Amino acid sequence: MYTQSGELVIISGVRKYFKRSEFKSLRFRIIFLVILAGIIPGVILKAVVLKSYENRAVDVRTADIQNQCTILCNQLSHSGYLAGTASEMIRAELVQLSNIYNGRVMLIDQNYQVIEDTYDMDLGKTIVSGDVIRCFQGKGTSRYDRENRYIEVMAPILNPVQEEPAGVMLVSISTDIIEDSLAVLEDKADTVLILMGIMVLILACVSGLVMVKPFKRITSSIAAVTEGYDDNYLHENAYTETVLLSDAFNKMLERMKALDDSRNEFVSNVSHELKTPLTSMKVLSDSLLTQPDAPAELYKEFMGDLSEEIERENKIINDLLSLVKMDKTANTPNVAMENMNELVEKILKRLRPIASMQNIEVVFESFRPVNAEVDEVKISLAITNLVENAIKYNKEGGWVHVSLNADHKYCYIEVADSGMGIPEESVEHIFERFYRVDKSHSREIGGTGLGLAIARGAVVMHRGAIKVYSQLGEGTTFTIRIPLTYVR
Repeated sequence: MYTQSGELVIISGVRKYFKRSEFKSLRFRIIFLVILAGIIPGVILKAVVLKSYENRAVDVRTADIQNQCTILCNQLSHSGYLAGTASEMIRAELVQLSNIYNGRVMLIDQNYQVIEDTYDMDLGKTIVSGDVIRCFQGKGTSRYDRENRYIEVMAPILNPVQEEPAGVMLVSISTDIIEDSLAVLEDKADTVLILMGIMVLILACVSGLVMVKPFKRITSSIAAVTEGYDDNYLHENAYTETVLLSDAFNKMLERMKALDDSRNEFVSNVSHELKTPLTSMKVLSDSLLTQPDAPAELYKEFMGDLSEEIERENKIINDLLSLVKMDKTANTPNVAMENMNELVEKILKRLRPIASMQNIEVVFESFRPVNAEVDEVKISLAITNLVENAIKYNKEGGWVHVSLNADHKYCYIEVADSGMGIPEESVEHIFERFYRVDKSHSREIGGTGLGLAIARGAVVMHRGAIKVYSQLGEGTTFTIRIPLTYVR
């Protein structure tokens, strides 16, 4: 049991060692790849050169032997050496060929018997082999035996009268000289390979250090952000990848700054919005306290004003709670298949009395039955806020037009009004929390500046989009697009 535990500890240690950050670093991988790219071609080149030299040397050696065999075969054919005519000159040439090429020469007659052997070892013996038989058929052969280090060449000796093979000359020479040359060439190749390996290693290390420097600078810039936002944006133009990374980082930094500024502004706005009704209630209360003999009518009027301020405070708090709840439950909405036609009809039924007080006509146009997977509470809140804004910021005797449509993938809800419109410079800010186009007019109407932020949050929660088109003095149109099937 102890041994098994020990082995497990060792294996775990080895795995952790190879999973260390050094082996995962870009610098290590660049060095490793450069070394492979430099060494592997060198090894392959060495093998190819040595093999090519060996093949070429064997081919040249074989061609020389074949030429010598052709010359000697012609002399043997015309001298009648195979018929028993002795010739010291021919014998001397055979021995000379054997000595020059460090080999052995044998002559075989038509009975497959050895009649001449420069080694005097197989005289009178019979040799029957496939190569000898092919040679008697008039086909010369050659063979290289790398294992035993020799080249064997067979050439037919023709009968000058019948032009048929009367014998075979077999020459077997050693390839030691080729092997020695290969050994010398291999030693030189190894020396060159070692020097090249050292140079590649140095180049790999330098490349690894130089190529990683831009990423180190990027890392330092990102680390500076953790200490606090840095006004100096990242500009690393060493590689195309670092340029893209720098642009992405700068965009993210701008977004983070915008979010931080928005958060600070949001806290400031919340404090201001909550403080204003409290200040008004404090002023009203102090006024009553300084007038102990004030008439009941004054008390009633002040209490009405206090009630309005409390209602305003309560509305702000409820809207803030709606935003907080939407942020917390954005990932887990209560989605169900809903009839969007009936849902919009219910919302407009509740809001038509408010519109009728301002003599505003509310029209609903449905192009087809639409069913979609939505969170009824959240999407109702979004549509309600849009229609309420269309009514509040409309003109006397105006109109609000709500339409519902769908295609194979999305549901489209459009809320258009004939109201005061939104200035072009304010369109991109209207979904920000507490943002008002006309603050004094908005306070008179009673808005909190959170309605559109809540509407946008509800639509985004459904993986949808909300867009606004407005022209100052003519009206505003909001378009909601949400998927018919909720994408989780």
